[in-house]
Amino acid sequence: MLIKTGRDGFQHPHSSEITPRAVYEDRRNLLKWMATGAAGAALATWAQREALAQQVQRPGKLAQLAVVRSTVPGAVTMEKVTEYKDASTYNNFYEFGTDKSDPAKNAHTLKTNPWTVEVEGLVKKPAKYALEDLMKMGAQEERIYRLRCVEGWSMVVPWVGFSLSKLVEKVEPLGNAKYVEFLTLADKATMPFVGSRVLDWPYAEGLRMDEAMHPLTLLTFGMYGEVLPNQNGAPVRLVVPWKYGFKSAKSIVKIRFTEQMPKTAWNKAAANEYGFYSNVNPEVDHPRWSQATERRIGEDGLFAKKRKTLMFNGYEAQVGQMYAGLDLKKNF
Repeated sequence: MLIKTGRDGFQHPHSSEITPRAVYEDRRNLLKWMATGAAGAALATWAQREALAQQVQRPGKLAQLAVVRSTVPGAVTMEKVTEYKDASTYNNFYEFGTDKSDPAKNAHTLKTNPWTVEVEGLVKKPAKYALEDLMKMGAQEERIYRLRCVEGWSMVVPWVGFSLSKLVEKVEPLGNAKYVEFLTLADKATMPFVGSRVLDWPYAEGLRMDEAMHPLTLLTFGMYGEVLPNQNGAPVRLVVPWKYGFKSAKSIVKIRFTEQMPKTAWNKAAANEYGFYSNVNPEVDHPRWSQATERRIGEDGLFAKKRKTLMFNGYEAQVGQMYAGLDLKKNF
């Protein structure tokens, strides 16, 4: 019997000469191939190629950024990208109003130049960075992330930035720094709803140190290949894709390293509804609605069947180990 060995390492007999022994050998070779991890690597490479082939259309609205594709595992989803017109007009940014359309209508008053971000607290090298200097700390990578709002809707957004860890490493946190706090601009002159009773201003968020250092945590300067629109958190924001959207602070002006868990805006407003961690978790409902499903903006109508929400918003393979042994219902 003539049996040829292909590039994949499997034996391929002529169709007229297939025997039970040949089938057994092929199955054994396949199992051995999968056991080595080669199958996973091949599939990952294929998936990455497919994802990278996804072309993000530049809207041509704002200044374009020079971007490179990210090599961080999990940083480029293959899901259909939400249209720019939806991602830039359906927003939560309470400094400019509480309706989804308010930020796009009102955020033109925000002044983003000049802009400074101050880093302070438990670090060896506290500093004030002008926006242009902050942007030079790393190559601007395009990351296509899922975005899941605690309200039960979602998007897929191509963000531009670099891993927050680059900044963290530069300022050299002290050994007792366990958390990173993010404070955002609260300027009544340019943000008409600052001072409203909805939240305690300025808007504050926080991460555990290992969360801040995770390569998927993105210090973000743009989206869709261009600088951030004001309503999306210009000129610099955070994006933490495995957490509900409100954890990703917008228009950041101060980053503080602390030993104690920082008090965050929505946790202060309603501690029983919004925990510090706020990881996307379909098994832990909001007190007033289910988190098991979501509606994709621009794709799923109000009456369409909702899609299932993924644990950690689909990033469990990358981030799940950080919460091993943690009660995710208690630490919601």
